[in-house]
Amino acid sequence: MRITVMTADEHIISLDVDSHESVENVKALLEVETQVPLQQQQLLYNGREIRNNEKLSALGVKDDDLLMMVSSATHSATANDLSFNPDGSAVNPEAFQQHIRSDSNLMSQLFQTDPELAQVLLGNDLNKLQDLFRQRHRQRSELQRQQEEELALLDADPFDVEAQKKIEAAIRQKGIDENWAAAVEYNPEAFARVVMLYVDMEVNGVPLKAFVDSGAQSTIISKSCAERCGLLRLLDQRYKGIARGVGQSEILGGYM
Repeated sequence: MRITVMTADEHIISLDVDSHESVENVKALLEVETQVPLQQQQLLYNGREIRNNEKLSALGVKDDDLLMMVSSATHSATANDLSFNPDGSAVNPEAFQQHIRSDSNLMSQLFQTDPELAQVLLGNDLNKLQDLFRQRHRQRSELQRQQEEELALLDADPFDVEAQKKIEAAIRQKGIDENWAAAVEYNPEAFARVVMLYVDMEVNGVPLKAFVDSGAQSTIISKSCAERCGLLRLLDQRYKGIARGVGQSEILGGYM
């Protein structure tokens, strides 16, 4: 199969590999193409770093899929290199970029929680990175200014009707923001991009594509699919019923 690898500087590489190839062997091919030593390569698939001993097929990598390659070679950044200017821009954007790139776990988290920043960090445009930092700094400053104005209204005249309305809205929004911040900290998986897992399988010689749901209490199959697979004759009607959830549907029976 053919896969595409994009490097941090947006260089595109096409590789013809076996679907059961190991990640380590893919890195060896990339070492020839990019001159980046195998040990310094970090390969990302769907935002997650993939390990050397893993197989492409086991990871779900298919023909024409895209992988990202990040080089972990970087110098040790000082605290000053990772600090920010008063306008929100990075003091040393290149050092900041390389520091974040070198942490594969952090990059994986960024792809899930802040894909915009992750893409800019993987790119080769430091001006774009600085612009993003400044833009977010302005947004934070504007939000802080609004909050200070709302507090000033309370100090000026706590009995003014309009002021009370704004204060009430500010308190309500503060509660919403606190709930959101708590959700991001304690349940970050809720904000991750959900990738549906389908696997190719075969039942009685009939090729099927099955959806994997690790939280399901039972496995279901449609009547038409059961007929195609020759399973309808095994239907046990003692398990008839109604499935209720978002909607409802008739359960014709069960298989043992």
